[in-house]
Amino acid sequence: MPEDGTFAGKEAPVVVFGGGGFLGHRICRRLLEKGRNVRAVSRHPNKITDLLGRAAGLTAVEGDIERPEDVARLVEGAGAVVNAVSLYVERGGKTFRDIHVEAAGQLAALAHRHGVPLLVQLSGVGADPNSPSRYIGARGAGEVVVRRAFGNAVIVRPAVMFGPQDGFICTFSDLLRKYPIFPLFGRGETRLQPTFVGDVAEAIARIVVAGPDPEPRTYEFGGPRTYTYRELVGIVADEVGVRRLLVPLPIGIWKGLAAAAERLPKPPVTSTEVELMEAPNVATEEPGFAAWGVTPTSVEDFLREREDRKAAQARHSAE
Repeated sequence: MPEDGTFAGKEAPVVVFGGGGFLGHRICRRLLEKGRNVRAVSRHPNKITDLLGRAAGLTAVEGDIERPEDVARLVEGAGAVVNAVSLYVERGGKTFRDIHVEAAGQLAALAHRHGVPLLVQLSGVGADPNSPSRYIGARGAGEVVVRRAFGNAVIVRPAVMFGPQDGFICTFSDLLRKYPIFPLFGRGETRLQPTFVGDVAEAIARIVVAGPDPEPRTYEFGGPRTYTYRELVGIVADEVGVRRLLVPLPIGIWKGLAAAAERLPKPPVTSTEVELMEAPNVATEEPGFAAWGVTPTSVEDFLREREDRKAAQARHSAE
């Protein structure tokens, strides 16, 4: 094995499926910063160049994880493969099982067949093949089929992620600014351990650079603090400088609202998000970030930096 830890050597590209996504493009950026060549795959490759520019070492390519001919072509000669493709709403004939089980398993099998030394499969905290939730169940079943096809695949399970332009913390802060009343999921007692998307991307990049491990590994990445949902909303309100009335709303009502919202092009809430709020979203397995020397970012620090940037931009605009 070469000193850089990959059978194919440092020059072999790291192929990132879902390279234009919320997490995927950040994985690509961190790998590029570490001197790796990156083949970023998306059905819309222009989105990748919009996000990352035309960085040295980056190749943005069109490809569909559901098409075996695309996958086989794209993993050929790869030093590592990262599957960061996610589906959160079933629509257009695509199901959670299609993406998180069938396509993930197919990618793992083809990567193994083509001699790729390292596969990193993105999953999520709480993934369980026996879950009644179609999304959570598909995530868990996907882990099983990936490990069956690629025995020493690395499974990465982030807790709910936050970051710039997310659908979580940033959405909270924007809604709290606008409305005097904020509805909670149930009584707001679900425990959450939010994790910064940039920290997850950094940890994955370090996993790739370290190269393959002969043993299968699973890493759960959670933030530095666990909150109840009510606590978290209150903290976001404090950080953006507002006081709001927090009103419990039964989960059954949320499910109905989510089912209706999913007819919209960009639903403000999805059935998957509601299902994830029915169980704790807390990292339970070790090692996590500490294994890769990553110090997780707190929600509070992220929000303070975001508010500081907004204030600086407002001052600049006023000058």
